Amino acid sequence: MAAVPGGRRSGTAAGTRFFCTAGRGLEPFLMREVRSRLAATQVEYISGKVFFTTCSDLNMLKKLKSAERLFLLIKKQLPFNVSSVSKGKIFNEMQRLTNDDPESWLNAISIWKNLLELDAKKVKLSQKNANPLKRKVGENDIIAKKLKTAQMQEIQENKECQMEKQIEEETLEQGNFTTKRDKSQEELQNDVAEAVDTQKQNDLTFRVSCRCSGAIAKTFTAQEVGRVIGIALMKQFGWKADLRNPNLEIFIHLSDIYCVVGIPVFRVPLARRAYIKTAGLRSTIAWAMASLAEIKDVYYMGADVSDSQLLGACDNLKAAGLKDKIELLKASVIELPLPSESVDTIISDIPFGKKFKLGKDIKHIIQEMERVLRVGGTIVLLLSEDHHRRLKSCEESSVPLNSKGSRTDKPGSTECLNPEEKAAISEPASSSFAASNQECLDRMPPFGSLVPVECYRVSLGKTDALIYKYKKSHSPGQ
Repeated sequence: MAAVPGGRRSGTAAGTRFFCTAGRGLEPFLMREVRSRLAATQVEYISGKVFFTTCSDLNMLKKLKSAERLFLLIKKQLPFNVSSVSKGKIFNEMQRLTNDDPESWLNAISIWKNLLELDAKKVKLSQKNANPLKRKVGENDIIAKKLKTAQMQEIQENKECQMEKQIEEETLEQGNFTTKRDKSQEELQNDVAEAVDTQKQNDLTFRVSCRCSGAIAKTFTAQEVGRVIGIALMKQFGWKADLRNPNLEIFIHLSDIYCVVGIPVFRVPLARRAYIKTAGLRSTIAWAMASLAEIKDVYYMGADVSDSQLLGACDNLKAAGLKDKIELLKASVIELPLPSESVDTIISDIPFGKKFKLGKDIKHIIQEMERVLRVGGTIVLLLSEDHHRRLKSCEESSVPLNSKGSRTDKPGSTECLNPEEKAAISEPASSSFAASNQECLDRMPPFGSLVPVECYRVSLGKTDALIYKYKKSHSPGQ
């Protein structure tokens, strides 16, 4: 299945097909965000990626908060079968990614250029209106950069020639996998010479970034796949390979479930926030927690017992221009200097006990949060697996009574994915994602007056965690 991202020079007028990478477990947050922020349609996901169509420009796309990286989609199709065919035949199949449908590549390149040109014009106009003198300086900088680039290109050409020779030699070595019946690898070797001859037909430079997972990763390295696709692109379009500073990057992910090809829209990941000077919790996780809290215009306070954490938070507030809008307090989470039922929303990344250890049991921490939270208020917590187990061990007496005076066995809960989102999921196996979160939610009993209403299992890299949303149903003691 190939996805053609719009007309040849349509820009975003008819809607362009994109996809974003997301941390595992954050797909539903990203799906909701692209719908609300970008008015996106045809929203669907596979593990770690969300696909959508939008007419939004780059300025709006840059504002996505739950995504890691943004790509212009070239192709999305079924995976390669590596179990019963020779390596040479699979090389042929990989080459067909470019050879069978070159128009989709040309469409994508055209849209990519239009997006960048339109964004550059907007930036230039904004700079011109802001400061004419600064604009002059900027133009001089551009000229200087162009001269430096020309000098660097001469140096790079020698390196590129060596790289092309290496590609040819390594490709020739692959002839060991050729059988009498299968001549695909032999054809691949012949392609190298033709690719080198035709690459001067176009000034566009490129490199291929490849990721392989599952069974295909056991058969091929990412470098092998990158070479095969790179040679095919050089032959098909006459592009020039540049591993260091290309105009264009081609991203390919091959897995047991899908094959995805796209163009990174921005060099810097969306998850990198310019205002974060002192790193803490992953920005996408923090945004997901804040979005669950549904914060309105309120008075913000931040509290931590660590001086170093407070200093880092202060630096970030200055960089974000929010120093006068958020108050920072040095306070222990088990002894908050706040009146009972005085807070509408609490968001907390409870220490996991690795870099920062808990001085008290997690139950004492949440009891203090429960005290200061008003009835109907919200708590959003990031919990480790150990936190989760400890909270599950709460005594049955903490389960609140329902309206009939009997114990509530299961808390009221909200589905992790709404019906519209469930219908948008393209991968049947992905239904286990929502089921896993719902199962986790059902197993968590209320904590005093705090009733769990949403749960999401997310990845923090090497470890997993759970985002829990609680609502306060009544005042303690009632």
